[in-house]
Amino acid sequence: MVLHLNRVKNNSFITSATVLTLAIGLAACGGNSSPDNTATTETPGTTQNTTASSPAKLDLGGDVTLTGAGATFPAPLYASWFADLNKKYPNLKVSYQSVGSGAGVEQFIQGTVDFGASDVAMKDEEIAKVPQDKGVILLPVTAGSIVLAYNLPDVAELKLPRTVYTDILLGKIKSWDDPAIAKANPEAKLPKQPITVVYRADGSGTTGVFTKHMSAISPEWKTKVGDGKSVNWPVGVGAKGNEGVTAQIQQTQGSIGYIEYGYAKQNNIKFAALENKAGKFIVDNEEAASKTLAAVVLPANLRAFIADPEGADSYPIVSYTWILAYKKYPDAAKAKAVEAAIEYALTEGQKIAPELGYVPLPPNVAAKVAAAADQISPDYKIAVSGGTSGSN
Repeated sequence: MVLHLNRVKNNSFITSATVLTLAIGLAACGGNSSPDNTATTETPGTTQNTTASSPAKLDLGGDVTLTGAGATFPAPLYASWFADLNKKYPNLKVSYQSVGSGAGVEQFIQGTVDFGASDVAMKDEEIAKVPQDKGVILLPVTAGSIVLAYNLPDVAELKLPRTVYTDILLGKIKSWDDPAIAKANPEAKLPKQPITVVYRADGSGTTGVFTKHMSAISPEWKTKVGDGKSVNWPVGVGAKGNEGVTAQIQQTQGSIGYIEYGYAKQNNIKFAALENKAGKFIVDNEEAASKTLAAVVLPANLRAFIADPEGADSYPIVSYTWILAYKKYPDAAKAKAVEAAIEYALTEGQKIAPELGYVPLPPNVAAKVAAAADQISPDYKIAVSGGTSGSN
């Protein structure tokens, strides 16, 4: 399924003949990570305007097309970014295929794309497969959260304690009128109806993030199911991609499944308030997710995972998502184009993120990413306000 997407003022997408073609395959976001975590404080906020050091009309010596592939998680945001980037620089086009993180990492390793995208940072063994003359830089460019979306027409709000949503996904709680659900939702009109769990049938970074959280909060889950881009689900039906799970939930009354917040927001799907580590029920939104990011600082390699965040107001399931770039590009114009695209993502692109359900990077994180990306091209200097980008 190929969609031509364009962002409009009412924050929805309409079909149009834009230069950007986003191939949204019914595929997943795959991959695993074993990054470091350091508990400290970042200051959430939206990166401000860039003061670009390049001319207003990016000089690439002609037309340049960048090709990328990977995660479905940020695909709607990337569609908007790359369409707007082409409006700003008509000589620069970016084509992104939403094929899933696993496939994106593989294509990046094989060198069949100019950049990859993954919802979980590349593992050391994956990085080792990238040709040494190219190298790799992992660049978190946005963040998002995962919600438990549900289809119960008569239930406007739903609270799920940690033990309850774990038992639902383990298949131990089978009906919506179960006493454990009713106890947490005394005012809700819970139907006597079987629960249908919907999960990702394909290897998925979204699954990797979600199951790592589940393993962090439940020893039983960790033992019986574990975490990873693909797991053996105890119960339920599978669907491909965030798109497929979203559609399956919409079509199945009594269903519940995990999807990226942006997909729930764009499709007006209800989702549960989840109990966090502090024992509070948090309804996911950009503000709650930003507070989660404040609990973790990115290490020098820009790889981090937030399995079960601290903080009374933190939403419990949040993750960065990464663009995978080469340290060296044989084509100097492409190297320059990659830096220009990253600069746009870190500046103007961050303003668009909340409209589509994504979390803007804290300014100091954007500065770290800019510093890392600045080594790609000696002919371009990334500029972000609120931080100093790295030297070329």
